[in-house]
Amino acid sequence: MAPTIADVARAARVSTATVSRVLNGNKEVNADLADRVHKAVRDLSYRPSRIARSLRTQRTAVWAVIISDIRNPFFTEMVRGVEDVAYANGYSLVLCNAEEDTAKEANYLQLALAEHMAGVIVAPASSTRTDLTPLLERAVSVVTVDRKLSGNRAVDRVLVDNRGGAEVAVSHLAESGYRRIACITGPPDVSTAAERLAGYKLGLRAHGIRGSGQLICAGDFREEGGKTAMEALLSLPTRPDSVFALNNVMTLGALTAIADAHLSVPDDIAVVGFDDPSWAALLRPPLTTVAQPTYDLGAETARMLLQRIGGYSGAARELVLSPSLRIRASSVPPYRGVPAQREIHVAAP
Repeated sequence: MAPTIADVARAARVSTATVSRVLNGNKEVNADLADRVHKAVRDLSYRPSRIARSLRTQRTAVWAVIISDIRNPFFTEMVRGVEDVAYANGYSLVLCNAEEDTAKEANYLQLALAEHMAGVIVAPASSTRTDLTPLLERAVSVVTVDRKLSGNRAVDRVLVDNRGGAEVAVSHLAESGYRRIACITGPPDVSTAAERLAGYKLGLRAHGIRGSGQLICAGDFREEGGKTAMEALLSLPTRPDSVFALNNVMTLGALTAIADAHLSVPDDIAVVGFDDPSWAALLRPPLTTVAQPTYDLGAETARMLLQRIGGYSGAARELVLSPSLRIRASSVPPYRGVPAQREIHVAAP
């Protein structure tokens, strides 16, 4: 017979209530007791009963995870972190692709309500137009990930220090001797785009470089948008000597435009991207990137949601993780030779 919560309690020498609190992410449980419970769960290969939980809570053992672009490998890795924590605690995921569309996002939020899902994780399509009010009014546990909501302090969120990551990237380009540093931005109502653009400007100022509006070109966080923006930058009377693209798929578009123009990286133009997909190190030359702790971002978001589901009712919390700059050949002037890869960690905000 499959082990029960009572078996776990006996093995850990605690009450069944303590086991339940630990499995639901309640951080108020004594650390020694929690360690005993987790050891008993592993030793017994215990899996919580989804049927019993659903009857008790009137919610299914399912979470909705609403992301902005399923084609972006950043979100794929992030969802892996969410799923591993969810599955270990007896929950399954429904993955929803909002495609940066707030109307589609709203439909998925309504689906989560209609299906009585236990919790929702959202990467908001817009910092101003995403509306989580229906979830909050029905007391559905929700955590936002990667992106902020303007003026909404009632929701937990797990983020990355976008501003710090962008500032370090631009500082690296400036310290490598580049002065006409361009930026391909993202949608203005998405918090990550605004924060990375702010970090770009900080990096310029820190090195005495006067910014130029001509060198900032709007993108849409998609590959075609990155290509179009790079084409516009290359058509300037004096083209940039380097470019910083604010996400990985726009970086691909920028590299395509550079290749189409028969220019070479980094001989003609240096490139740094934000996000570190698996293909970044395989390009020739390898691509310098701001690497986010993507898996941890998802895992920490899942743990925060578990705590809400487990009964935490305190003030909204914010957890900010630190990225790092992975320096490869795409951003180093050719006269310096081929660099060995090195990594610069961004200090905690």
